[in-house]
Amino acid sequence: MFGKKKFNDNSIEYLIVGLGNPDKKYENTRHNAGYLAVDYIAEELGVKINRVKFKSIVGEAKLGSHRVLLVKPATYMNNSGQAVVDAMKFYKIQPENVIILLDDINLDVGKMRIRLKGSDGGQNGMKNIIYLSGSDQFPRIKIGIGKKPHPDYDLAAWVLSRFGSDEQKELETVKKNCLDAVGLILDGKADRAMNLYN
Repeated sequence: MFGKKKFNDNSIEYLIVGLGNPDKKYENTRHNAGYLAVDYIAEELGVKINRVKFKSIVGEAKLGSHRVLLVKPATYMNNSGQAVVDAMKFYKIQPENVIILLDDINLDVGKMRIRLKGSDGGQNGMKNIIYLSGSDQFPRIKIGIGKKPHPDYDLAAWVLSRFGSDEQKELETVKKNCLDAVGLILDGKADRAMNLYN
């Protein structure tokens, strides 16, 4: 579906995709943990994510020896696959070279989990990416956003709530670890990343 890539010096080799919702009102919410991680990566690499392309806001960067496109889908979470598949087709990139950063309600804040493939885990953005691409072979970094405070708490209200100040500090460490983990995955050291951060 995505063709075969012919590399040249300016080729994008990898997509680093942070999932979230684009409106101002969603800034710094739990569901935007993927956006926050990709913003951190951009900042550390000294690049801006400010071009509109592939139904996303994107920025090109060099991470180690790899040319990457940092991607924040602007389709809203549930249609993330539209943006991701558009970029994959354009650059002829296989799912194995698309790293997804996303929120996970089953992990505590301050925790992260790296998976190289698998199901969507109930996360709607991931579900749409798998559905529209026809593949579940996406490496992903799940960022813990914490469980609902009690079982009756509305799930949508919880994921669209903001992190507390203590949680923000934990999140800073996770964002740094996400950058390190992405670098290791790009260098073919995914096992090391999983040993360090899972």
